[in-house]
Amino acid sequence: MSKNESKILANPAELKAITVTELLQFEFKPHEYILEPWLTTQSLNMIFGYRGVGKTHISLGIAYAVASGGKILKWQSSKPRGVLFIDGEMPGDSLKKRIADIITNADQDNKPNLVFLTPDLQEFGMPDLATDYGQKLIEKYITDEIDLIIVDNLSCLVRSGKENDGESWLPIQEWALKLRAAGKSVLFIHHSNKNGGQRGTSRKEDVLDNVICLKHPINYTPDQGALFEVHFEKARHLYGEDIEPFEAQLVTDTSGKQYWQVKLLEQSTYEKVAVLANDGLNQKEIADELNIHKSTVSRHVKNAKVRGNLKLNASGN
Repeated sequence: MSKNESKILANPAELKAITVTELLQFEFKPHEYILEPWLTTQSLNMIFGYRGVGKTHISLGIAYAVASGGKILKWQSSKPRGVLFIDGEMPGDSLKKRIADIITNADQDNKPNLVFLTPDLQEFGMPDLATDYGQKLIEKYITDEIDLIIVDNLSCLVRSGKENDGESWLPIQEWALKLRAAGKSVLFIHHSNKNGGQRGTSRKEDVLDNVICLKHPINYTPDQGALFEVHFEKARHLYGEDIEPFEAQLVTDTSGKQYWQVKLLEQSTYEKVAVLANDGLNQKEIADELNIHKSTVSRHVKNAKVRGNLKLNASGN
């Protein structure tokens, strides 16, 4: 039994019930966009992916975009908001360099309310967020000005219990729900398992509003740098174009400034099919190369012919 459950049983008056009439008349605080269209106030979220896919690129980018009122990938912050970034594993010098690069390449120039908790500054290491003591240490920095808490990552910052045990997730879930009730949003960063799903118990997703998976494209090579696909595995109150998978790559322009180049996955696949067809591969070979259905290849080849994107001697048959 949790401490909150014991407290409620000792004093049942702390629970509040509401009639349907009162519910319909009650004015709850409406949710606002922190990062449109998916990250809202009082929401619980997760981004997961394999090691090296670019999770920290995105978590730091989101932190700065939200804190500065800027943009990351195809997502726009509505206004500057306070962010607490809880870093579980990055060396301090690496963190400093990464955030400096983000600021250098940012369109906006201001002083964001962005606070970091990072291992190299802690005499006794980072707290275990699965414990009441660890949560209390963190809560000291969750002030009224903080709207978003980013936990990067669960494997480093949640060390009690077994990762595959659903019961081990409950202390974190309870803490996250408490933060949400206090008006805060949480973004958990997590690792993928061997099969590509999030590591550990799937029970994590039960209370989450949005779950995003980052994965490298088929045939990705390290020389391509930061390049990944973005897939919504769970999206509450999101539909259509807002949840369509897309591809993002960090590119450098002629002036040396870096920015995220974003295209819908459908468009990216079309371009790859056209390139392979122009290289002489037939439709079966293209389907095998890109790990997609042959009907998808056929559709893209037909479109490429109509648009004039295939060479006269291209195969694509």
